[in-house]
Amino acid sequence: MTDQRERAGLILAGVDVGTLTCRLLIARLDEQGRLHELRSDRRILRLGQGVDQTRRLASEAMARVVETLKEWSGVLEAYRPDGVAVVATSAVRDAVNRDEFLDLVKKETGLEVELISGEEEARRTMLGIRSGLPAGVADMLALDIGGGSTEFILDRPGQQPTIRSIDIGVVRLSERLLHHDPPTVEEVEQARDWVRKETEAAVAGMPRLSGLTFVGTAGTITSLAAMAQQLPAYEPARIHNYRLTLATVQQIEQTLLSRTKAQRIGLPGLERGREEVIVSGTIILRTVMETLGMPSVLVSDLGLREGVLTDLAVRMIRR
Repeated sequence: MTDQRERAGLILAGVDVGTLTCRLLIARLDEQGRLHELRSDRRILRLGQGVDQTRRLASEAMARVVETLKEWSGVLEAYRPDGVAVVATSAVRDAVNRDEFLDLVKKETGLEVELISGEEEARRTMLGIRSGLPAGVADMLALDIGGGSTEFILDRPGQQPTIRSIDIGVVRLSERLLHHDPPTVEEVEQARDWVRKETEAAVAGMPRLSGLTFVGTAGTITSLAAMAQQLPAYEPARIHNYRLTLATVQQIEQTLLSRTKAQRIGLPGLERGREEVIVSGTIILRTVMETLGMPSVLVSDLGLREGVLTDLAVRMIRR
């Protein structure tokens, strides 16, 4: 019996405990190894609030996440998955009280959280992205803009991926540099300079980047795809594999910077709770695209959540 047939019918659950957002995905595997969603959820909980300054997870932020994970534990019990994987990323990596948080989650929810490195986060993200690319995409450079960090993943079939993780994310950039509402010209320029320097350093040792498909994943990029299309509600089918141009990103950035956080509420396509961090995310994406000379980015609605499940399926078969 092949590995794929052994995996067929497995129900798997994954949770991504991110710096800004927590995401749940429960899915069934088919014989081709494709995931079929049974249940999904996401909450903007900002676990990483203040971590850049204090190096500690705030008690109120931990409480928000634990309450959500307790709720999701009940959902998991209803689906009785064959395997569960819960991962934590940048905010928990950076916090000196990470063990307190991991122990609290275990005590309150029974869930074991795996703390993954930036490189491992990128590897699993690539598994998720690869599972949903259109036909013909081979060599690619993926960009994953998170709350606390951003990953660059150069992936060519048959070669070991080249992964670089930088400590710039939407929460970290907002808290460190964007102190006014809306940000001042000086703050925006400081942010651009920081992102540009870190991007140049991240790709300096990579092989040539010409002839690649540039792919972006995670909340900033999917939100910008929704805003570009002025979607009244999030529609994964219209966001996934949407081609977002640099010119559109620049236009949206101008719109966002001309408004306060309160004035951004209700903009078509902008998820409630992203009014502040969408600015820093757009600055990151625009600056990366300009620095790398990328005229457009292919948007992936699939990423770390899906990669966590794909990785879990492989590990379960190998046991």
